[in-house]
Order: sequence, then structure tokens, then C-alpha cells
Amino acid sequence: GTSHTSPSHDISRSNAKSLREQSDKKTGGQAGHQGSNLQMSISPDEIIEYKSNYCSRCSCPLNMDMAVLQDRRQEVDIPPIQARYIEHRSYSTQCICGHENRSDMPSHLKSPIQYGSGVQATVAYLFSYQYLSYSRIKQTMSDCFNIPLSEGTIDNLLEKLAVLAEPIYDQIQSRLKESKVVGGDETGTKINGQKGWFHVWQNKTLTFIVASATRGYATAETFFSQGFKRAVYVSDCWSGQLKTPAIRHQLCLVHLLRELTNFEDALKCEWSAALKQLFKRAIKIKQELRRVDYLDPPPIINQLEIELQKMLEVDTSNFHKKSKAFVKRLIKNKESIFTFLSYEHVPYDNNGAERAIRNIKVKTKISGSFRSQQGANRYAILRSVIDTAIKNGQDVFSALKLIAQTIPE
Repeated sequence: GTSHTSPSHDISRSNAKSLREQSDKKTGGQAGHQGSNLQMSISPDEIIEYKSNYCSRCSCPLNMDMAVLQDRRQEVDIPPIQARYIEHRSYSTQCICGHENRSDMPSHLKSPIQYGSGVQATVAYLFSYQYLSYSRIKQTMSDCFNIPLSEGTIDNLLEKLAVLAEPIYDQIQSRLKESKVVGGDETGTKINGQKGWFHVWQNKTLTFIVASATRGYATAETFFSQGFKRAVYVSDCWSGQLKTPAIRHQLCLVHLLRELTNFEDALKCEWSAALKQLFKRAIKIKQELRRVDYLDPPPIINQLEIELQKMLEVDTSNFHKKSKAFVKRLIKNKESIFTFLSYEHVPYDNNGAERAIRNIKVKTKISGSFRSQQGANRYAILRSVIDTAIKNGQDVFSALKLIAQTIPE
């Protein structure tokens, strides 16, 4: 994930290390791993047969009925993609009573000619899932599908689909309010030339993204005014996150381990090394806990809490100011460090939220900043629906096309 520590305050940014420990395994597929290969189709769309009509030695004609299949080879290709123009016609018929009966057009047809659900879904897919800018979408639609679209039309199609996706977006928000575990994160970006923020709230099956002008708690208060009454809330140490009401909080141990590694490397701080080992032991114990252990916690859980308390009682008079601030922060949030050992489905890290917010960085890196707040809101809606579809094993393009086929109320 992206660090919230500015370069000027990160004491060991130039020597930052990955927390991933070195493995003795070789790179690539491991022994026993089931690989996957391109499989031949049992029902090919086209069959081309190669048969000899004459003998290659004596030139005598051959009996084709005697030919025996010797080999089969297949190639996978894409035929030229051509847009389909579907004309809808309605008719009127006059009854013998004099009444003229006119058949109705499908309700989704609003103008003499318009783009169908497949075009709308493709544009949204390229914009929200493949991170393309309007200019690249325009080029792709022209080159690959022979469909000329202006950037204004692309904007209109995205707006239309975002409006149709809003009920699903609202449902994601409502379901998160009743969830048992929620992770939150935020990241900065440019919106309409100004500093803006994207916030995310998520769990294993839901992702809810919001574009906002502020980083603080006000955004959370707007969308989750009651907080999470049934959930353990997982986050980093940002005050806006910790202020969010929840049953319990869980600090991201990966963030804490990263800071401890910085202190250890840059300041040779033995206390940081010892606390890092304590956190790693806690993570290992989490991986070994059984479901029954959450109902009847083993003694090791209490022992970890005691060891943590002793670690936080350290004399910090000779510590670097950053280390002092870190200890003070842990003392203040001590009850939120080992929460994950008391709840089966609570993770020790906030990686899920970081993954959900990372796509914003990828989008802006490929497409540049968001031109307007409306465009940022639109992306937040569509990306929330896409990520939620992925988490629930649904095909992204099919989900977008289904939304595009929705008839507005």
C-alpha cells in the first residue's frame, strides 16, 4: 500500500524494505502445482480439412472415403469485430371499429438512434476497470470495434451507467453498515485541479468507494453517520479512521511493522526489534487458532497482552522523537492492537482496504487526474460495483452489461 508518511518525515525512506521474508523456494511454479495449458475445443467453429486427391508417388487418384484422420491442430483467433445495427420497427393497424392500434417500442429506446448495452458496458469497462482515459477509450472503440465515439458521448454513456448503478452502490453501503468486519483507508489525488481524496470501506464481499474534497472524519460521518455498530473496524492510525464508531478497532499491524523496521534500520533501536518479534508471534498464533479458541481463549493470548503492556512501559527519554511519538500512539490505542486475536474473521492487517484503494493510484497514473468532482463520483460508483462483483465471483463485463440493460424507474 501507499505510505501515509511524507518523504520529509520518513526517517529511512531511501532504505525502505519489504516486510516479506525471504523464502527458500525457487521462483515460478512449485513442485506438485497443477499448471494450466491452452485446451483444444471439442466443438470448433470452423473445420478446414486437408486431403490429397492424388498419390504423391504415382499420381493415381485416391479414394477419399478411405482417408484416415492423422492429426488435429487448432488455432484461436478473433474474427473482424463489426458493430451491429439493430432496427426496431413499430406498426399501426386500424380496426374495423375505426380505432388505430399502434405497437409500442421497447421502453429503453429514447431516440431515433442510440448505443446499446454492449457499447455502454464496454466503455465503462475500459474506463473503470482498465483505467483508460477518454482519449484512449475513443481510440480503442474506433480501432478495435469500428465505432466512432466522441469524448462527449463517452462522458454521457458513463454518466448514464453510473446513474443506473446507483441503487447497487447504495445497497453496498447499506450492507456494510450491518457487517461484522469493515476495513477503511483513503488516498489523495487531484480532482478538478484541486487536492482531493478517495475513501474506501470494504470487507471480503463488499467495496464502497467515495470521492471527497476532504480527508478527515467528515466524509465518514456523511456516509456512515452511525459508524459500524456491529463491526470491528480495521484501519491505520489516521485520526479520522480511529474516530469512526465501532464495536472495536484493529490497527493494521503491517503498518506498525513497517514503522518498526524503519526505526530498527535507521536508528538501530533494539526496542523496535523486540516489539516487531512480539507482533510476528501474535500473527503466527492467529494462524494457528481454532474456532473454539475464540470462545475459550488459550492462555497465550493473555500472555501476549501482558508482554505488550511491558513493552509499552519502556523509558523513552533516549528515544528519537519519531519513536517517542510511535510509543505514545500505541499506548493511546493499546486496546486496538491485538483485537484480531479475539475475533475469528478480523484480520491483523488492512490489506483488503489498501488493495481496494490502490486502483485509484493506477487510474490516475494511466489516465491523469479527474477533471471534475462529478467524474470522480462516477468512477467511485462504477469501481465499487466492479470490485464487489469480483469479490463475489462475478464476471465484470457481464455485470456492467446487466446494469446497462436496467430499465430506469
